[in-house]
Amino acid sequence: MLVAAVEARPLRSLSDVRIELGAGIFSLIGPNGAGKTNLLESLYFALTGRSFRTSDRRDLIPFGGQFARAEALVRDGDGIEHRFLASVSRPEGRRHLLDGNSADAATLSRHRPPIAVFSPDRLVLVKGPPGERRAHLDAYVAARWPARAQLRRRFGQALAQRNALLARLARGEGGDLEAWDAALAEPAAALVAARAAAVEELAPPFAAAATELGLHGVGEVEYAPRAEGTAEEIRAGLAERRATDLRLGRTSWGPHLDELKIATRGRALRRYGSQGQQRTALLALLFAEREALLASGRPPPLLLLDDVMSELDPERRERLVERIGGGGQALITAAAEESVPARALEQQMRMPPPAASPAIAA
Repeated sequence: MLVAAVEARPLRSLSDVRIELGAGIFSLIGPNGAGKTNLLESLYFALTGRSFRTSDRRDLIPFGGQFARAEALVRDGDGIEHRFLASVSRPEGRRHLLDGNSADAATLSRHRPPIAVFSPDRLVLVKGPPGERRAHLDAYVAARWPARAQLRRRFGQALAQRNALLARLARGEGGDLEAWDAALAEPAAALVAARAAAVEELAPPFAAAATELGLHGVGEVEYAPRAEGTAEEIRAGLAERRATDLRLGRTSWGPHLDELKIATRGRALRRYGSQGQQRTALLALLFAEREALLASGRPPPLLLLDDVMSELDPERRERLVERIGGGGQALITAAAEESVPARALEQQMRMPPPAASPAIAA
């Protein structure tokens, strides 16, 4: 699955930009403020309908404008092309279309490659709250095992229903909590099992990538579930904590509180890692996921690597390019051509300085 083109018309500082992409590594070279990150964001927005930099899509609208829009053309293994369009406007809200029609998230994801993003904004995955890591792990589960793609949604729906009932019971209203214990336990057990399998698969390639990229000590990813076992065992655990849940008015135990630990030498990088270590760990995690997907025969993720070279020495830059050059697509941004290994410059675009026209010249 190949992204053949991306357009931003307009988005942030980009007013009318289109680039065509090929397989392998594509480098965007230009000074700070030229719009390199905005172009990566445009591609991510077109394919997912979201931004990797902000939760408010209206931030993508250029200053003084009324809307932002991005499109991407994706070609599958049979040569069939699909067009993704995402837009957000102040008066009308947001749209996300596939070939001109509305589509649900599952349909959209089937027609695009998985996407992995490295950027300073994404360091929250390592140093931020556990919810960021749970969501990322569940996205990997969906890419690795498409049949499990709905586990997170199913669990979330059951959890919301149980919490709503707990709130009603706390107000003195009626309801059958035992039935919702059973309804929650089944998707909870399936989600925990999928997360555990994913982390078990990712741990060895994560350790190898972390060492190769210069993380001191042995890089570790470890799944720390709050609830484990069969659906019946989780149901029993919910029953044991029922009094606490009724007092709190919410479910206090389950996979919505799980943690994905990212560490070196047993020390959590969230708390004790430097920014350089956190950057390395994020990159190692993305590479581990890519390696595991390739090994399983799944489509490799589209890698969007923003300013990835800046804190790597020349040897590790070469190793990085060697890793990502083995299949799939990767877009890299860099301020200077000298910081990018020659192999990653075979396909490139030069972004103009901020004061220049936003049109891109090859």
